[in-house]
Amino acid sequence: MVNPRPRSSWSAMVMAMAVVVLACGVTGARGQLKMGFYAQSCPGVEKMVGDFVRQHVVRVPTVAAALLRLHFHDCFVRGCDASVLLNSTAAGVAEKDAPPNLTLRGFDFVDRVKTLVEEACPGVVSCADVLALAARDAVAAIGGPSWRVPTGRRDGTVSSMQEALDEIPKPSMSFKELTDLFATKGLGVRDLVWLSGAHTIGIAHCSSFADRLYGHPTTGAGNDTTDPSLDAAYATNLRRRKCLAANGGYAEDAVVEMDPGSHLTFDLGYYRALLKHRSLLQSDAALLTDAAARADVEGVVGGPDEVFFQLFARSMATLGAVQVKTGAQGEIRRNCAVVNSPSN
Repeated sequence: MVNPRPRSSWSAMVMAMAVVVLACGVTGARGQLKMGFYAQSCPGVEKMVGDFVRQHVVRVPTVAAALLRLHFHDCFVRGCDASVLLNSTAAGVAEKDAPPNLTLRGFDFVDRVKTLVEEACPGVVSCADVLALAARDAVAAIGGPSWRVPTGRRDGTVSSMQEALDEIPKPSMSFKELTDLFATKGLGVRDLVWLSGAHTIGIAHCSSFADRLYGHPTTGAGNDTTDPSLDAAYATNLRRRKCLAANGGYAEDAVVEMDPGSHLTFDLGYYRALLKHRSLLQSDAALLTDAAARADVEGVVGGPDEVFFQLFARSMATLGAVQVKTGAQGEIRRNCAVVNSPSN
């Protein structure tokens, strides 16, 4: 087993990464994003979004996980362009109706924020920026980290179910499959490790990990077999109390906390459960199959939450700039669910 880094070296690395986050030194289309992009055209918009988000997250903390996941799924298909918010049309099925996105929540919430922004500054602020800001503010509102979100994103006009099927990470993916997919977005191994930490406030449907509980191919024939990499006692509890066998299958609509006991708190609980082999998804367990990724997990668990916060913030800043549209690209949608006009 690879020894985790000493806490002092982790602190030094975090400080260096924090400088990178604050500098926001990126190139290409990313470089056209900037802090205070709406300072003249819609002053106060970031405070407006933040105030609305904080007001509602305090009452319904689960909104944070919903917005964070919505932002992640958006950025993985055509970049962070709010294409995940578009409705399907007669011309084609949109991302939001792809199987991986059927459990997404938060669409109505983003629409409410966008309506508020439109009333103040019609046709100025993109849905992509609203979603990026709302996700950041929601995480901060439940006590998680905050990060700088440069703005200036434009909204995409194309949304494809097939592209969502191809581009969104699958819960059954191996470590290599995950790293290969992340690489296509300009995201590295450590981004995979730290962005997975978002599962500390997540929930998973039984259908996304039931193959680890029933009929796992590595443990013999029959339905009464589990993934040997999953803690046996935990697997038994899941089978008996959460994902109950029914008619030869399981209750697909059941949901399970990914960080049991603290799924409304942004903390290190997810990584601690991972090291105990109590992660739900195969794609989470896959992090321990790579020596460097495992060492990173072990190292961060040995430090304070603030170390994880800085690392997560850095990767979120990187994610938020993936394949963004800026300048004359795309459009500024008035209604996040519909393109402004067919010609756009």
